[in-house]
Formats: sequence, C-alpha cells, structure tokens
Amino acid sequence: MMRVMMWFILSLIPAVTLANVYPLPEKGSRLIGEVQEHVVEQGDYFQTIAKEYNIGILELMETNPGVDPFLPTVGSKLVIPTQMLLPDVPRKGIVINLPELRLYYFPRNGKEVHVFPVGIGRVGRETPEMVTKIKSRIPNPSWTPPASIRRDHLRERGEVLPRVVPAGPDNPLGKYAMQLSHGDGSYLIHGTNKDFGVGMRVSSGCVRLNPDDIEWLFYQAKYGDSVRVINETVKISSEPDGSQIIEVHSALSKSESDVEREKVVSMKAGVVKFISQDGIDNFKANDALLTQNGLPVNIRSMDDSDSITLSSSIESAASSESATNESEPSASL
Repeated sequence: MMRVMMWFILSLIPAVTLANVYPLPEKGSRLIGEVQEHVVEQGDYFQTIAKEYNIGILELMETNPGVDPFLPTVGSKLVIPTQMLLPDVPRKGIVINLPELRLYYFPRNGKEVHVFPVGIGRVGRETPEMVTKIKSRIPNPSWTPPASIRRDHLRERGEVLPRVVPAGPDNPLGKYAMQLSHGDGSYLIHGTNKDFGVGMRVSSGCVRLNPDDIEWLFYQAKYGDSVRVINETVKISSEPDGSQIIEVHSALSKSESDVEREKVVSMKAGVVKFISQDGIDNFKANDALLTQNGLPVNIRSMDDSDSITLSSSIESAASSESATNESEPSASL
C-alpha cells in the first residue's frame, strides 16, 4: 500500500521532471508502478495521449491493439502502460531496453528509478547492444553527420546535408547530448528539435529523448556513468507476494520485410524454466507470449480465494475497445 501511495503522490507532480519516477520496489521485487486508464476525449489521439503521460507511441499502440491511433473512439478507455518490471541488470546509471523503447535512470541514492520513452535506431541502422559509459556531456551540440548519413539523405530526400549543422533550432540533436564511449563515439543520447520520433524506431542509431527529459537527465548523469543497452523482449519475476510475473514485448524487426510479420518471441533458458515451473497457468503464459502487449501479467495458477490482483484494471480497460566536454562528435543521430 505504501508503494502505491508513493507512486500516486509522485505522479501528481508536474510532468517536466517527475512524471516517470517510481520508488524502487522492496527487496526481491522487480515490479514498479501502477496501470492507469485514460478516457478518450474529443481531439485526443495517440501522440497527444503519449505526451500527456510521457510514454512512447509504440508502447501505447502495443498496449491497446486494434485502436486507431489517429481516431480513438471518444469515451473509450485506453490502458496506459505505467506498470512494468525492471530489467534484470544492475540497477545503476542508465539502462535502455530496446524492445521497450524505454530508458531507465537509477540515481546514486538508490531510492527510485526514472523511466523515459526513447527513440532508437530504425531498421538497417539499429542501436546496438552495449555496456559502456558517458564519454562527454555537450550542451548546445553541433551535429557532424557521417558521410553515410549524408549519402542516404540525398538519395532518400534529394536534399544535401551540410557537413556541420550548428547549434540552434535547426539542429536535430536538440539542446543537449551525451556521447557514449562505445565504438568510435558516434552514438549519442540526445534531445530533438522536432515533436516526433520519441517512442519510435526512427533514428540512425542514436537514442533520442523528449527535450524536457534530456535536459533533466543531462544534469543528473555525470561523466563516466555507466550506460547499458539491452535487448530483453521477455522480462520475468517471482515476486515476494508469490505472484509470478511475465512481461512480453514485440521483438525488434531485423529487416524491412520483417516489419509486417508476426513476431515470434525468442525465449532464453531462464524464461523457459520460469514458465515450466509448477504452479504456472500455461494458458496465461501462452497468451502473454502471443499477445506481446508489454504489460506485466501474473501467470501464477490460483483459485479465486488466493487471487493476486495485478491486471484487473488492465482487463477492464482492454475490454472497452479492441555540460561539459568539449569535442563535437560525428554522430549517427
């Protein structure tokens, strides 16, 4: 109850900095947040709703399959995916889980986690998995697009990109950038000058945040902080209260022809062992693996007297409608 109350109070604080802050769960737990519902009003569409809750457009679509993202029915209820399992990695620094299109930031105080939607590399220019660190922090960055980006831009749009785009309103990196040590240093975590692309696969490999989010993160993260980029489509947790939670996201497409195909979840040995243990409801487990809606689901087999209410709100909603370093990097954007 205390965890729920803390999350509710924090969710009422203005959205610029704390809309996505969650208290870390008790020892042995990975579950954070609470599912919310949004009643569609006139003029709502997925981009405005995603911005209101500071979540990604694709995760909103994943959670509400079959709903028209441009014309959701007025009065219908949408599931807002603000409950999740923490990734199964050390809780420090920055963690980016590519299939979720989410960035997790764990401050040094060890008391909370901040979760933000991100844009990542599109098909053919994927953001790679990596364990790295922040190499430099650059306010008002200029952008030096690599030759490959300039060639692609000319071929696809018929426009010639300049060799250097100076800081300012026309710079696609926005006002803040953090260069990563991985590879040749071309990968950045940065902002944007456009109201588009966060929560989607649209970049040339860099990680893109909303302007308010990158500004906040820029002044929290420091030189040398750890950055881990993972590709974890299935997250699992045996919770202290006995619930067995699974959260499944769609796998990332690897080619243009793969985009429209139904994705088959590839399960690691630990996931197979988890869903094969005694006391698991196989129907619920298979349904989670097939629907891939990105919501945490309790797949423990139980009778009504022993039920653990995790996703009742999910089911009711779903039923309503089907500064500092100094080098200017050559960045993939």
